[in-house]
Amino acid sequence: MRALLFCLPLLLLAAVPPAPAQTGANSPAEPALPRGAGPSGGGRGAPSGETPLKAPEEPGAQARRLDALFAELKQEASATKAAAIAEKINAEWGRSGSATVDLLVQRATLAMAKQDGAAALDFLDQALVLDPDYAEAWNRRATLNYTNDDYGKSLDDIRQTLRLEPRHYGALMGFGAILEETDRKPQALQTYLKVLELYPTLKPAQDAVARLSDELAGQAL
Repeated sequence: MRALLFCLPLLLLAAVPPAPAQTGANSPAEPALPRGAGPSGGGRGAPSGETPLKAPEEPGAQARRLDALFAELKQEASATKAAAIAEKINAEWGRSGSATVDLLVQRATLAMAKQDGAAALDFLDQALVLDPDYAEAWNRRATLNYTNDDYGKSLDDIRQTLRLEPRHYGALMGFGAILEETDRKPQALQTYLKVLELYPTLKPAQDAVARLSDELAGQAL
């Protein structure tokens, strides 16, 4: 079941915009700068060697992109094409709108890959202090708590994720996995069915629905 967690590596290692190269005291091994720290350029353009800051995005632009992508995902019958759409959704989820938060989540993801759970948790906690409305940071922390077998904390984080992004099929997959592992299989089945409403070609969800449907039907005989 753990292979199904939070919709496979799509969500656990979802695309996060790469952090700007840093040197010296601000190396990637150290905590990120607080929001707003560091040179702003003072309206004179970025200093030599730095990447110019992008203009703020129009309010609601990301939400509109996600709405369009989810509409495509629901209608796409090809699993390969649907996976490409899902990758675009994951990339949108990986952008918080704050370079500092994105950097913290990126560092948490790298720490998780190195099985350094304490560091990953610290980075995610920092990210959520800065932006408690960032659904993907809650989802990453839910994943981390699940891998630590702390289902209670994982469920709390999943609830926060789904409060902010009810369409988060990765969090729903994690929710279904916990329900299934704690022997609440009818509820798990309903959760996996919700995933398929959003992402009809997602094979782990299809497999889970088929497995649980057969199992529950056998118990009813």
